[in-house]
This record gives sequence, structure tokens and C-alpha cells, in this order.
Amino acid sequence: MSDIWSKQKRSEVMSLIRSRENKATELRLIGIFREYRITGWRRNQPLLGKPDFTFRRERVVVFVDGCFWHGCPKCYKRPKSNRKFWDTKIANNRKRDRHVSRELRRLGWRVVRIWQHQLVNSTRVAGRVMRTLESV
Repeated sequence: MSDIWSKQKRSEVMSLIRSRENKATELRLIGIFREYRITGWRRNQPLLGKPDFTFRRERVVVFVDGCFWHGCPKCYKRPKSNRKFWDTKIANNRKRDRHVSRELRRLGWRVVRIWQHQLVNSTRVAGRVMRTLESV
């Protein structure tokens, strides 16, 4: 099916859409935090890269990266159409992720990045977060 708008108009419309948190993955991680009694986290803290969860006292930030949008090496399926666009988009997302992690570490934060697919193993995710919090 062809688009009802020109390429330029579609680009303009899409540029107005702003990303928001992925509610399902964040709610899953909140469930893991509660299950393992991990406390002290906050959301929507004004930090570089907009971390999903921030432990201010311990200076730890947690990002839950969507497998598609962040190019998970295990799960990412390259779209069949518009490949040049998607290759550039995912490469830029990964580059931004590396930059954000590097800058936050430079500022004294510990960064935990969790892939969306890893949320199925709550024990492993909780252990990783708890080890990071305890190592402070």
C-alpha cells in the first residue's frame, strides 16, 4: 500500500513524534525490583540520556534497551524495506547509547544496561542490579 503523503510530508509528520518510556518493559523491571526488594530508585530524573531508573544515593542508573530500537545482537531483525534508513537509525541509536554511557561514567555514575529480552530472567536481572548497587 502506498503512502497518502509525499516523502517530505511523511518525514515532517514522523519528526513530530517524540519517544516516551516503554511502559511494558519498565513495569516489568519495577515488578522485579519489588520482588527482590530493591529500593531507592526513582524515575524521570533529569540526567543525560533519560535513564529509566536512577539510584541517586548510589549514583547508579539503569536503562532498559528495547531489542529492536537499540539493535540487540541476539534479537534484532533487520527490516526488509527501507534498509538504508533503518541501518542508519539503529547505528545512530547505538552510537548515542555508547556516548551517554561514557559521559555518565565520566560524571561518576555507574551505568547498567539491560536488554528487553533479559527481563524474562528476573533472578539474573535483579542480581546484576544488586551487585552494582553493592559495589558502590
